[in-house]
Amino acid sequence: LIIDEIHLLGEERGAVLEAIVSRTRFISQYMQQQQEEQAQADPTRIVGLSTALANPEDLADWIGIDIKSFAKRGLYNFRPSLRPVACTIHVQEYAGRHYCPRMAAMNKPCFAAIKEHAPEKPVIIFVASRRQTRLTAFDLISFAAHDDEDERAHDDEDDERAFLGTSNTEYMESVAETLSDEALAHTVTFGIGLHHAGLSSHDRETVERLFLNGDIQVLVATATLAWGVNLPARLVIVKGTEYFDAKSSRYVDYPVTDILQMIGRAGRPQFDTEEAVAVVLVAEGKKVFYKKFLYEPFPVESCLHERMCENMNAEIAIGT
Repeated sequence: LIIDEIHLLGEERGAVLEAIVSRTRFISQYMQQQQEEQAQADPTRIVGLSTALANPEDLADWIGIDIKSFAKRGLYNFRPSLRPVACTIHVQEYAGRHYCPRMAAMNKPCFAAIKEHAPEKPVIIFVASRRQTRLTAFDLISFAAHDDEDERAHDDEDDERAFLGTSNTEYMESVAETLSDEALAHTVTFGIGLHHAGLSSHDRETVERLFLNGDIQVLVATATLAWGVNLPARLVIVKGTEYFDAKSSRYVDYPVTDILQMIGRAGRPQFDTEEAVAVVLVAEGKKVFYKKFLYEPFPVESCLHERMCENMNAEIAIGT
């Protein structure tokens, strides 16, 4: 049994994963006892993959690794900085009591980060909502159009678009005509793609293909892109660490695991060999917290007690 991203145990949905692993171990031990009489005991092997942890021994002991031995065979815990492609993380904080004005204030720093760290390389910007993908892309287009007025001729639209990675305007305009989302059709002609759950499957596949092939330079996406989609990016910008939680009707912080997952999109070994850069833009007062947990291993704690009733009923129902 191979479990990727096992550090998700510390999140709300981690209770389900914890129940599955515990059930697997129980069934494996039961089968061993039944097979020992026939000398065919073969335990289930569990392999857990995660980011660097502060309490790896606790997790290792839970999945069945002998941590009491001196060698602790089967337990490997590496530093967060140890990765195939090195990644430099910058954390910047911005003042603003209200969410929307603070997000608007972060658009200019996003543009500045692109110019400084990846003026000609692929960039992914993570935002919290579909609306923010549009607003961020529109502001980037505006900043590119007004940048370096003395050096860029504003009546030459191709020059503006060249900064954002689109020199073949005819091809991009033909692609834009095939897109059903109006905002996306507008932004791709400037080398900026949008990616969120509100797009049709055709639009999402088109944007991913354009970004993978280098036809567009910047991809503004919601956090869902951080899971399961492997795209090249020299620079990753996390624009804000909060999202609106419908259950509590307020803005809450992303789990640290989600932020790490977004940062992990920078410098994928299949596409890049040079040092990658991640810029995390946070609200005022949160810089110290994120600098600590983004540079150091973080602890993982069980969330099973929050879903104990549901899991007990499930085990009784299936007879385990």
